[in-house]
Amino acid sequence: MKYGYARVSTVSQELEVQIKSLEKEGCDKIYYEKFTGTNTDRPQLKEVLSLLKEGDTLIVTKLDRLARNTEEGIQIIKGLFSKGVRVHVLNVGLLEDTTMGRFFLTTLLAVAEMERNLIVERTQEGKAIARQREDFREGRPNKYSKKQVAHALDLLENHSYKQVEEITGISKSTLIRAKRKLVTN
Repeated sequence: MKYGYARVSTVSQELEVQIKSLEKEGCDKIYYEKFTGTNTDRPQLKEVLSLLKEGDTLIVTKLDRLARNTEEGIQIIKGLFSKGVRVHVLNVGLLEDTTMGRFFLTTLLAVAEMERNLIVERTQEGKAIARQREDFREGRPNKYSKKQVAHALDLLENHSYKQVEEITGISKSTLIRAKRKLVTN
């Protein structure tokens, strides 16, 4: 049986491209989840790994979708090889339990881990530079300007939350937070 596994790192990322690739490859069952690779608790991965048996094939689009680092990747794939499970990585090919296959696997996993570490380093460097600016604010930018929120709060004097939400598009919870912020300041 062919099993597929797809993973993205954040809730905002889409699984669709990976799932379509796995369907095209003829997977009988596809497991997928939205979990960061650094999270060791990936329930769908655990489930598919527990189901795989001799003669089955696990298919992933890229090696870094399967493992969070070199050590974990080698551990997972060696475990699959010992059960007689084939591992097919779509952008690489079928991994083999041979001396060259294990060398190739280790090299690929090491490069993927290095790539991820470089991304983290660059992100941290960018944040450090940004923090030096006076106007730096960590996190997602506000959806509404201070002027828009102030207008909505003024409307609350003569309208209900529901009416203000319909007029301005600003949610009740955002208005309540803004109102509390005014009281505490």
